[in-house]
Amino acid sequence: MTRAKAMVESIEKKVLDGHRIDAGEALELYRHSDIHSLGFLADRIRFGKNPDPVVTYVIDRNINYTNICISGCKFCAFYRAPEDSGGFVLSMEELGRKIEETKALGGTQILLQGGLHPDLSLEFYEDMLHFIKGYDIHCHGFSPPEIVHFANIAGIPIREVLSRLIKAGLDSIPGGGAEILVDEVRSRIAPRKATAAEWLDVMETAHELGLRTTATMMFGHVETDVHRIEHLQVLRDLQERTGGFTAFIPWPFQPGNTSIDRMAATASSYLRMLALSRIFLDNFQNIQASWVTQGYKVAQLALFYGANDFGSTMIEENVVAAAGVSHRLSEKEIRRHIMDAGFTPRQRLMDYRLVQEQA
Repeated sequence: MTRAKAMVESIEKKVLDGHRIDAGEALELYRHSDIHSLGFLADRIRFGKNPDPVVTYVIDRNINYTNICISGCKFCAFYRAPEDSGGFVLSMEELGRKIEETKALGGTQILLQGGLHPDLSLEFYEDMLHFIKGYDIHCHGFSPPEIVHFANIAGIPIREVLSRLIKAGLDSIPGGGAEILVDEVRSRIAPRKATAAEWLDVMETAHELGLRTTATMMFGHVETDVHRIEHLQVLRDLQERTGGFTAFIPWPFQPGNTSIDRMAATASSYLRMLALSRIFLDNFQNIQASWVTQGYKVAQLALFYGANDFGSTMIEENVVAAAGVSHRLSEKEIRRHIMDAGFTPRQRLMDYRLVQEQA
């Protein structure tokens, strides 16, 4: 037996015995454990945390209130610079129509995100939240880079921005804009976006103020394996302090129509990363599959590699679609794919409470 194999088997036993692994051990597993072993370990942990054969999903709509953005991220095919044609800011009328359509389809929340618009004031976002709350729907809105941008525009601290947004109706925060939480990587793909420390500060402050949030990772661009583990480590450390993350969602970078020349990640590389996330993030209750980027068949496989959530129906999705990837699933299709994989589908809310279903 080679030294590397013996080390991997030792780490795998440590995981099976219920012990936490460190970053170095996670890297060894990621690089040297075969995909089936990773899947087995992740599946064991998934059922240890969530014993019932239930896979959850949420009915919501991703509403992008503007595509005008000064960040200029190299991985984004959706944004328009302020001077470009094709930029938009949704009117309240259009926003209201989208919310009404979402509620008519059984939606319980909207995912509200947009570009870093240079000319919209903090008051604009407060007014938008007041408007949205008039529809009695959960607002899962504004990723950490947006919050940092609002603070810069208003010239006030993050905590004050969050307090004002909560007062206006913000219910929770999505984990977008994390990409890889290592500044060496962020400086190459998004130099004008929030730093890793700023992203983490927004989330920690939000948790202190009582908001629940999600965490994400976009991988497969310019980062290394070590960077990926560093990303997981800072998330695990923050969750240890606050317990405020409800779920982790990793997805592979989609290179179409972007300025980063990379091959798209394979299904195998996605499943490896997903499984490692479940193994390493031992203080996260829920791991979400990404059918939006991978399609439903790989998402079904993900349910055996650590995922216990199928994500959103994504009544509307624009950012991934702009990169040339477009998968669409209705609630009925999501439920069927979950059942075909051998699980029981259950609709949930943002905080993973189950929605009471009609008999």
